[in-house]
Amino acid sequence: MATASPTSLAIGLITAASVTFGAFTAAPALAAPTSAAAPKPSEAQLRAELKELDQKVDKLIETYNLKRVELAKAKDDSETAKERLAAADASLVTAQKRVAELARLQYQNGTGSLPSLALPADSSSAAVLAQLTAEQQAIVQSVATARNEKKTAADQATALESKIRDDAANVAKQRDDAQDVIKDIQKKLKGLIPFGPGRRSDGSWAPELPSGTDNITARMRVIRGLIQKDFSLPFEVGCFRSGGGGEHPLGRACDFMMSTGGTMPSGAHQALGDRIAAWAIENKDKLGVKYVIWKQRINQGSGWSPMSDRGSITENHFDHVHISMF
Repeated sequence: MATASPTSLAIGLITAASVTFGAFTAAPALAAPTSAAAPKPSEAQLRAELKELDQKVDKLIETYNLKRVELAKAKDDSETAKERLAAADASLVTAQKRVAELARLQYQNGTGSLPSLALPADSSSAAVLAQLTAEQQAIVQSVATARNEKKTAADQATALESKIRDDAANVAKQRDDAQDVIKDIQKKLKGLIPFGPGRRSDGSWAPELPSGTDNITARMRVIRGLIQKDFSLPFEVGCFRSGGGGEHPLGRACDFMMSTGGTMPSGAHQALGDRIAAWAIENKDKLGVKYVIWKQRINQGSGWSPMSDRGSITENHFDHVHISMF
């Protein structure tokens, strides 16, 4: 075997070193551990959070209204104290006039006794003067008491008004913050609303037959389920019924009741009906809503139109929101 020259040995060492260095520099750096992205909340979690925040807002509004009632009572108490003081002031003026008149008569008499014209024959002037003086002192004391009561009431009303104003502002801020979160959750929930089944590529809706034991179409079943999840319905939902006209016998309509027995719903349930109707109209293109009837009005996609009087609360749709599907 030929012996390698010093030059060739040097070149070999340099080449080996270069290869080794290149291997180290070419090796990828170890990636820094990254924290896993937080999982997106599920629909159930969003709905639970929305329900909790709805309850929080209701509680805040209730507290806000109680504060307003307290403030109104404090103002009433302050006005009552002012009236009491005014009456006491008038009594004091009358008493002062009586005492001043007595003093004038006594001065004119010059003897320290009141003229007989001013006094009963069997009474001494000193006794009558003492009695009148005592009366005046009692009136003066009542005025002083009334003034103290007025000041106390006014101070309490001012302090209470300031506290209620601060509390109401704090409650209003908390309410606004909660409503902002609610809007965010509702926006996310809106993205979870599915398209109704049977939607064609051009946006129109294919006819559907009713199915299942509830005798309604798949599209009707989808929107009914969504409303039952999104809103706390106070009463049963009525859908299929045999006979008559309209969409009910076809399984394409449901009535979301806001009261029973043909009675007018409460204010809270009327507001709930407003929200359900607005929600259905807002999502009509996605779900296949044909029209909504509520409070003797119909909305077919281009705004509300009045309807003729059919003679009853139920027939005029004041106690339920009617939703018909394509």
